[in-house]
Amino acid sequence: YAHFLFSFLFLFFCICMWGVCPFRRRGGAAETRKRLQDAQTRLLLLKDGSDRLGCQLRLHRPDTLQECGFNASQPLVMIIHGWSVDGFLENWIWKMVAALKSRQAQPVNVGLVDWISLAYHHYAVAVRNTRIVGQEVATLLLWLEESMQFSPSKVHLVGYSLGAHVSGFAGSSMGSKHKIGRITGLDPAGPMFEGTSPSDRLSPDDAIFVDAIHTFTREHMGLSVGIKQPIAHYDFYPNGGSFQPGCHFLELYKHIAEHGLNAITQTIKCAHERSVHLFIDSLQHKDLQSTGYQCSDMDRFSQGLCLSCKKGHCNTLGYNIRREHSGKNRRLFLITRAQAPFRVYHYQFKIQFINQIEKPVEPTFTMSLLGTKEEMKIPITLGEGITSNKTYSFLITLDKDIGELIVIKFKWEKSAVWPNIWNTVQTIIPWGVVPHYSGLVLKTIRVKAGETQQRMTFCPESTDDLQLHPTQEKVFVKCEVNESETHAKN
Repeated sequence: YAHFLFSFLFLFFCICMWGVCPFRRRGGAAETRKRLQDAQTRLLLLKDGSDRLGCQLRLHRPDTLQECGFNASQPLVMIIHGWSVDGFLENWIWKMVAALKSRQAQPVNVGLVDWISLAYHHYAVAVRNTRIVGQEVATLLLWLEESMQFSPSKVHLVGYSLGAHVSGFAGSSMGSKHKIGRITGLDPAGPMFEGTSPSDRLSPDDAIFVDAIHTFTREHMGLSVGIKQPIAHYDFYPNGGSFQPGCHFLELYKHIAEHGLNAITQTIKCAHERSVHLFIDSLQHKDLQSTGYQCSDMDRFSQGLCLSCKKGHCNTLGYNIRREHSGKNRRLFLITRAQAPFRVYHYQFKIQFINQIEKPVEPTFTMSLLGTKEEMKIPITLGEGITSNKTYSFLITLDKDIGELIVIKFKWEKSAVWPNIWNTVQTIIPWGVVPHYSGLVLKTIRVKAGETQQRMTFCPESTDDLQLHPTQEKVFVKCEVNESETHAKN
């Protein structure tokens, strides 16, 4: 059912892409037409999040810089929106402006590239227009450098969807001697850009530093809304990049109540636009920055195998990223919550089991993690049968900061099947005769905290009975083990 609903919604999205969208806003059509006739690309300077009109910077008109309050001693952050379905600027723009302006410690000029007149077309036409708009942005930045000695290195372009590629074309139009300082691509558009040459899309060569956040790369009918391939120095793939928590299509009913007939486009946009809200979140929650970790793919990341921060293998997602690169692309993965603040705390758990029941077992466990700040209980399903003397590695994420982990309580949960099997085992193997071969033994639990890079090893609190039976809970406390093993690469 979910697959069918996804296909249905994606079909409507594709219909809208090619210009026959049944969910475009009908109200204000005359106003929209008039607005599109009045301007092509407008470069606006904004005072704050409530400034919906902005002040237009005009090429070769230095008086407009003064009128608009441009401060040459401050960096310039320019927001570039994407393709438009209805001819209106989206609400997230003003949220981002407000978040940028709220940073009193590091004040910036905030600009908006309003290219709505060129974005409000069939998708293929809007794609062609991205190069034109990029060249116009570059022309303005070169004029700022010439007239005010405002270095392009102080410019940060933040482009969403098609706006990411507008940013790339702006950067490539500047020339190698006038490189833009930074470009951030927020789920750069995929259709007509996936697999193209670097000169035809956003690429690492377009600025001194380029980062991208990919949030909707799930492919359907040969298309993905966001581009899948890495196109920056640092490419972040939250939750694997294909889809985002909280954007399930069951949310469609909630969106219908909020947006009426626009619910379908809002539902489709949820994962695509999550890139924007992750970036805004990084501005709003200075003490809750999300960290991404370099990894080859999401499968390895889900095993907790990629939580290293050595040699630049991790970085902060969003506005506060460390601007460093070795010349090669880095793909970073992380898990996020379904709503802001999006940060979670990543842990790798490595558990060594000894299976003293001859056949593989597939139990469900729970772990209670007791930290210096809080205790949290989480379910654990290994997804494969436990065989003898094997170490299992998996990723655990926590919504809250529990502090330093000090105690682990590990419980084999009761289920409808296991008590019967356990009773059979007890009948076949009387405990008084061969207790040594009666259950699961957990030798050690090794933990690595991604955010602090701390490694810890936990051993059973009591060594009298090491066997774990269904419904039983064992307590593990920190212990010292062989240092070479503890610090082995994960």
